[in-house]
Amino acid sequence: AQDCAVPDMTAHHNERADLMGKFSTDRQPYDDVVVTTPVSLPYVRFSDQTAHWWIGRALRALVDGSGIAARDIDGFCLSSFTAAPDTAIGLAEHLGLSVRWLDHVPLGGASGITGIRRAARAVQSGDCDVVACIGADTNQRGSFGNTLANFSRFSQDAVYPYGAGGTNASFALIARNYMEKFNVSREDLGRIAVAQRSNALKNPNALMKEPLTIDQYMNARSIADPIHLFDCVMPCAGAEAVLVMRQDTARACGIAGAKLRSSIERHNARSIDLMQTSGGWVEDADELYSMAGVRPDDIDVVQTYDDYPVICMMQMEDLGFCKKGEGAEFVRSHDLRIEGDFPHNTSGGQLSCGQAGAGGSYLGLTEAVRQVLGTAGDTQVDRANLALVSGFGMMTYTKGLSSCAVILSGDSA
Repeated sequence: AQDCAVPDMTAHHNERADLMGKFSTDRQPYDDVVVTTPVSLPYVRFSDQTAHWWIGRALRALVDGSGIAARDIDGFCLSSFTAAPDTAIGLAEHLGLSVRWLDHVPLGGASGITGIRRAARAVQSGDCDVVACIGADTNQRGSFGNTLANFSRFSQDAVYPYGAGGTNASFALIARNYMEKFNVSREDLGRIAVAQRSNALKNPNALMKEPLTIDQYMNARSIADPIHLFDCVMPCAGAEAVLVMRQDTARACGIAGAKLRSSIERHNARSIDLMQTSGGWVEDADELYSMAGVRPDDIDVVQTYDDYPVICMMQMEDLGFCKKGEGAEFVRSHDLRIEGDFPHNTSGGQLSCGQAGAGGSYLGLTEAVRQVLGTAGDTQVDRANLALVSGFGMMTYTKGLSSCAVILSGDSA
C-alpha cells in the first residue's frame, strides 16, 4: 500500500481568502422587499396529524390572512423534518401549488432566516412575486426519536455509537466549556429562561402556562450537567409561516409588511475551534448593521434562537450587544422582559412556547414581524420599530454549523 500524505491546506486557504477579498463586491440591499402575514398555528404537545396537515393549515392561514389566492402564490419555501420523505416539491403537489420558484431548506434552527433570504432575492429579481415560507413539524408519539436517529450521518457514525443519545449531551459540553471560560454561572443562564417564561405568560399560544422562578430553575433536575430541565426546549407540533414579496405587491394587495433591512448567513464558521464559543454571527455582524444603516444600540427588540440559554448569551455577544465574555454581566444588568430595557424573545421563545421542529426557526421571525408592525398584542414592545432575529442550527458534537440573522423594520424606522 502506498503512503497517503495529508496535504497542507494552509496555503490553499490563504490563497482563497486573498481571492475572496479581491473579487468580493458590496452586497445589494433588499430594496422594496417586505415580509408579511405572520402566521403562528397554536402548538400542541403531541399530534396525530402529519406534518403535511400542519403545512397545509399554515398555507391556508397565509391565504386567509393576506387575501392572496393560492393560485397567485408562485414561490414556495419549506422547512420540515417530519414531512420526509417528501420535500417541497411533494408538498407543492399535495397543496395544489403551481410555482415558478421552489426551495427546501433543511438547516434546522437556521432554516427560517435562510429561507426568507433566498425568497427575498427571488422576488427582488422577478423570478417570482409572492413566496410562501413555511416551517412546520408534527410531533407524534415517537417521531422525535425518529428525527433524532436520522438527524445526520455524523451523529449516526461518530456520536451515537459512544452513547450520546441527543443534543443535550453535546450542548452540555458547549455550556460547560463556555461557563468555565467566561465565568458564567447557572444563575446567569437562568435569568434568560425566567425572563422568557414571563414573556410567554402573555402569549396565549405558549405551551408553558405557569411562572418560572430562579429558584425553580436552579433546583430543576439535571439532564446532562450543566444542562437542567428548564435549559431544554419541549418538542411539540406546530407551524409558523410568512409571505415574502415586493413592497409594491404588498401595497397593491393592501397588506402591511416589515422591511427586510439586512441579513447574514454563515456555515461551518471557525472550524478550527475545538469547542464552540462563537457562531458565524461574529464573522458578519458588522455587515449586518452596516447594510441596515443601524447600530446594535438602535435595535428595539431581539429574537435569538433559543435551543438553550447559553446559545442565547453567545448570540448577544457575537451580535455586538456586548463583548465576548461579557454576556453574564449583560444579562445581570439588563431586564430581558417585554417591558424591560432589552426585550428579548418576547413570545417566550422555544424555551417556553415549545419547539415545533423546523417551525422553531420561524418563531422569532413571525414575532419580529408582528413587533415592528405593532400587531403583537399582549407581547407588544412599546415603540418597536427595529427588530433583530438570529438563527442557529445543525448541531454536530461540539458546535452548530449554521448561523444567520436579519434586521427588520416597520414603516416608521
